[in-house]
Amino acid sequence: MDWIVRPFNAVFFAVLAAFLLLLAAASLLLRGKSIRTKKIVLVSACLVALIGFFLYKYALSLDAEYDRLIADMDGFNWWAELPLHLCNVNMLLIPVAVLSGKRPLMGFCFFVGPMCALMALTMPTAGFAGYSLFLPRMLGYYGTHFMVLIEALALVTFGFFRPQFRDLPATLAAIFGITFCVFLIDLVLRRTGLCPHANYFFAMETEGNPVLNIFHEWIPYPFLYLLPCLAVLAAYMAIVMSAFAIARRKKKRE
Repeated sequence: MDWIVRPFNAVFFAVLAAFLLLLAAASLLLRGKSIRTKKIVLVSACLVALIGFFLYKYALSLDAEYDRLIADMDGFNWWAELPLHLCNVNMLLIPVAVLSGKRPLMGFCFFVGPMCALMALTMPTAGFAGYSLFLPRMLGYYGTHFMVLIEALALVTFGFFRPQFRDLPATLAAIFGITFCVFLIDLVLRRTGLCPHANYFFAMETEGNPVLNIFHEWIPYPFLYLLPCLAVLAAYMAIVMSAFAIARRKKKRE
């Protein structure tokens, strides 16, 4: 077996299944355990993933092939590789959400984390598809995103968060606020010259994303063109919240 990984090939699904089994096993083992124990496990998992993230980025900084692939972006730049993208920012936010008990922050992590991690996994950028899973940059990329996926889902499976309709306004406000803060970081990185192409959260440019391109045609301004995304997210969250509400009603009847 060559272990070449591409979106939706056998290796991709095997790795996905392994991480979902890990989540299921952890959730079963922690059933009946104290909230404190569950917090320790989830926060520790995020810290391990964050350490792995920086080891992966260090390996990426030494990867000559990857450096050639991103030559048009001026090569590898640590300021462009911080854990501030829509998916990996959750490694920082999930511990804060769990330890503080803030539902809007949990809502952000639960709704944004898995969705954006899956987008990154199924639509990888140059250098992250068609290579062996055991290449350091591939291990780092897929390991990081799959960890974000299961850590965000663990908010529900560990019992910290059950989405309710009352969470919708505050969660949208959290998404707006966090996105605006990241937009300010993008501005600082660009204005100071530390990272001329800083584009965390796609707050500055669409990078060719077809959906964001449409929004940018409507509102041709950085950050502001992302506002229609809130409506899309609201609809997505409402659907998920409806499913949880149906499950709760069914459980009560039983």
